[in-house]
Amino acid sequence: MKTSLLLKTAAIATATLSALTLGTQAIASLFGQQSVDQSRFIAVAQSFSGGVAPPLLIIEQVSNSRQCWSESGSNPVRVDPLLVNFDFTGICGRSTDSNGYSIRVGGEDVGMQYSLRIVQRGGDLVLIGVNTFERREMEIGRTNGMANGFTKINLNPGWQFAKRTYNGQTLGHVYLANNQSLSALAKPMGSSGTTSPPPVVTTPPPVNVSFADTRSDIYAQEIEQAVALGFVSGFREDNTFRPQVALTREQLVSMVIESLKNVPGANINIPTSISSRPYFDVEASRWSAPKIQWARDNNIISGYQDQSFRPAQTVTRAEMMAVLRRAAEYGNTLRGRGTTLAATRTPTNFSDTQNHWAASLISDMSSYCQVASPLNESGTQFFPNSPTLRNYAAAATVRMINCVRQ
Repeated sequence: MKTSLLLKTAAIATATLSALTLGTQAIASLFGQQSVDQSRFIAVAQSFSGGVAPPLLIIEQVSNSRQCWSESGSNPVRVDPLLVNFDFTGICGRSTDSNGYSIRVGGEDVGMQYSLRIVQRGGDLVLIGVNTFERREMEIGRTNGMANGFTKINLNPGWQFAKRTYNGQTLGHVYLANNQSLSALAKPMGSSGTTSPPPVVTTPPPVNVSFADTRSDIYAQEIEQAVALGFVSGFREDNTFRPQVALTREQLVSMVIESLKNVPGANINIPTSISSRPYFDVEASRWSAPKIQWARDNNIISGYQDQSFRPAQTVTRAEMMAVLRRAAEYGNTLRGRGTTLAATRTPTNFSDTQNHWAASLISDMSSYCQVASPLNESGTQFFPNSPTLRNYAAAATVRMINCVRQ
């Protein structure tokens, strides 16, 4: 039925964050900036492939346990991102999109107006911030030459790496920061030798992947991180991930609980067996029964109105958001923050959720590290009643747990 929930509707309905009603400038002012050791960060560009603009990669050396990257040559400096060869959790930070990095100038977060983009100009790859609406741009750095593979982006004078802060707490989000004013840095498009920026490309770039069937997947990088964090895996018999396979409700419970084990201070012990059914349609001997019971007892899930759980039923995208919200609230309590999920960005205005039972929570989760995002990261529709596929489930859970860990 339309009102069926993983989380009871009454439990879902919490106060909407006041920040969600603020304008762009007000939300930006919520954040501060923390200086960092510049030698522990690097901005990296890949070579263009098939006309597709390369993504920006920012790597942070979090601890000294292992080296996260190596450099060689000059003009350009070639980079070997060593972190792809080992489990870099707690050792290296890797930011690959706007969830992990943004621009801050003149003491203000302008990531909502200016997006980071790598363009080819002459014999260079150039990192710029672009506001397509106002048709203005700012140059942040360049590779000083081109080569196949990964190259270092040298930041222009005045630009530096920094970390975002919120209420005095340093977050994992990386800033490319400059103390000059926006008016001094942003120039009209074309003033630096180009008439317009390249089009926004939604085709995923080639990435180093563990599974042959995720190489061209839009969520390939987040799938890799999900596997590295240990809360999801591929299929050993053929070394595939099967990103387009729909997820069941019990599989989602397992994935979310395993992800919570990555929260600092978490001590989650799931019994190997239980003596009674957590729901009348979940046998105590079922593989997922102990996890379902633990999730129920910790208020992360609840059953349907008929007191069933339906473990083998496909989970919808809206139901997944309900579970991820409760999981994030649980993770925040482990970190002593209470259950409020602080917005990290303006919410997405989905065109197909207005009258849906989960409209409010989907909006909230879109503002929380973009856990809720359009289908295949394109368009304005969320498709709340569509099945949750393994690729998006892995990506959304990665975003949730990273937000909790920041």
